[in-house]
Amino acid sequence: MSTKNGASIEILLVEDNPGDARLTQEALQEAKVNNSLTIVGDGVEALAYLRKQGRNAQAKRPGLILLDLNLPMKSGFDVLRDIKTDEDLKLVPVVILTSSQAEQDIIKSYKLHANAFITKPIDLDEFLAAVKSIEGFWLEIVKLP
Repeated sequence: MSTKNGASIEILLVEDNPGDARLTQEALQEAKVNNSLTIVGDGVEALAYLRKQGRNAQAKRPGLILLDLNLPMKSGFDVLRDIKTDEDLKLVPVVILTSSQAEQDIIKSYKLHANAFITKPIDLDEFLAAVKSIEGFWLEIVKLP
């Protein structure tokens, strides 16, 4: 993805639902800017990618993480906790992108230092608009470390 100043941003999408992953990818592509999106399907794989372990030795450090909460192997909460307590990763912005609307999930996410919490809309057009708004805010307005 490119920011307003043209710098390329690597986005890591941690999503176990192939349909939601595909929709997110399509929404990001519709912006017609150079993007680099990596998709991983569970929490263990996400942390291996972020820590460049095993087959992920050449993984690029993401400038933004889109994280689902309901993941196999390791929950999104556990992944978020691990990211935000790791000195090498804690500055990477994490946007929770989940189907949950539960108040306790929102509170817990922010207590674990999520940078934003977005509930995935059920409507396709609204889902695409939500992903585009993430892109617009995080990649055009915010200055990333």
